[in-house]
Amino acid sequence: MPITLASDNAATALPVWTATRDGLDDLPEAARRWAKATRFEAGAGQVLLVPDADGATAGAVLGLGKAAGTGEGAAARRTLAAGALATHLPAGDWQLAEGADLDGSLATLAVLLGGYRFDRYRTGREDEDAAADIRFAPPGDVDAAEAQALAAGVSLTRDLINTPTSDMGPAELEAAARALADAFGAAVTTIEGDALLEENFPMIHAVGRASASAPRLIDMRWGRADAPKVTLVGKGVCFDTGGLDIKPASGMLLMKKDMGGAANVLGLAHMIMACGLDVHLRVLIPAVENAISANAFRPGDILHSRKGKTVEIGNTDAEGRLVLADALALADEEAPQLLIDMATLTGAARVALGPDLPPFFTDDDGFAGDLAAASMAVADPVWRMPLWAPYAANLSSRVADINNVTSDGFAGAVTAALFLQGFVEKAESWSHFDVYGWRAKASPIGPVGGEAHATRALFQVLKARFPRR
Repeated sequence: MPITLASDNAATALPVWTATRDGLDDLPEAARRWAKATRFEAGAGQVLLVPDADGATAGAVLGLGKAAGTGEGAAARRTLAAGALATHLPAGDWQLAEGADLDGSLATLAVLLGGYRFDRYRTGREDEDAAADIRFAPPGDVDAAEAQALAAGVSLTRDLINTPTSDMGPAELEAAARALADAFGAAVTTIEGDALLEENFPMIHAVGRASASAPRLIDMRWGRADAPKVTLVGKGVCFDTGGLDIKPASGMLLMKKDMGGAANVLGLAHMIMACGLDVHLRVLIPAVENAISANAFRPGDILHSRKGKTVEIGNTDAEGRLVLADALALADEEAPQLLIDMATLTGAARVALGPDLPPFFTDDDGFAGDLAAASMAVADPVWRMPLWAPYAANLSSRVADINNVTSDGFAGAVTAALFLQGFVEKAESWSHFDVYGWRAKASPIGPVGGEAHATRALFQVLKARFPRR
């Protein structure tokens, strides 16, 4: 990591002042003069190095853009500009100046996130791509260990999504889950291949059977057995051709990220375990590749599910909800206190809310309220959308209990959530997150590529409800 947190350097660390576009006059005199002389505009994420009389670096100014508005979450979103420090500061010891108008915990996390790079496949460019060795002293009230745990969870999610399917198929996703489990003393079991039929996971098997890499259900457990049950289910479609309803070439370019739900729940699991939250954590990942071969499942097929429902296949490209349904049915059998699934599920969610604002669906108003507040506080946005029950009729089938798609194409994210809801009965609280799993534009806290969505907000809710014992 190019960024390290070190409190022992606070006495000698150089200051980082902050300034809005119209707030340059509030800077120390030398910094103010230099900002004026260089026509520094203090745009969000701009960084200005300030020299001393001898030409050495005396500090830096972090631009915050326009003064924060009064809208909920505006100050937190502005704080994320601190992530730019990771790529714009020279090597050395740094800290936020006294009086910096930023939340110290969120700014520290932003700096760590801003230092992320995915360089697994880059060769021969070590000197060009080498990042400065920055030692950042967090403010004294910051829980540095928690900030590092959250950053590590986000980085894990990003790494998993960024890795191409040639190195991140169902078997490799299982290996990643086992590596995480080993790091925290969790237990992992896997049901693989035709054993899925023997153990009654017929839809996971049907979706994944055409791939050269056998489908599997990954099941990880951690925490004391009598702690509150929190179960995370992540869609692990390691690549999605669309199946026999094949996608166009352009539609496959980002399909390595179709396991983004699995990557997100593994990142969240890392946060939970690293911070020792008092839960009995279960992580379920149906890991498959939706491939094409002679034994691929077909449009018009009728699949049996673990829950007993029959599902008519209206489109093989709506495979994620099928594998999730079997995994959710298993999770539901334990009646967990919280059941959360995450999936890169529908293009409709992106049409409605764009790539950076994932919708979530739940009937639990208390959980929804807590999550909305947390998402604003940590600048990890989510937006609640309705489980509009009348639309469930649009999933009807003339020959089976339900179809996996609607015929009219309306409200695709809502009807997908309603499909999943039909496989959950016993959980005290269930929530579904339709995430994109990708950062489409670079920002101070991360480059273009795989991204964690909603996990930091979810962690805050879980931390408040199930603190460390």
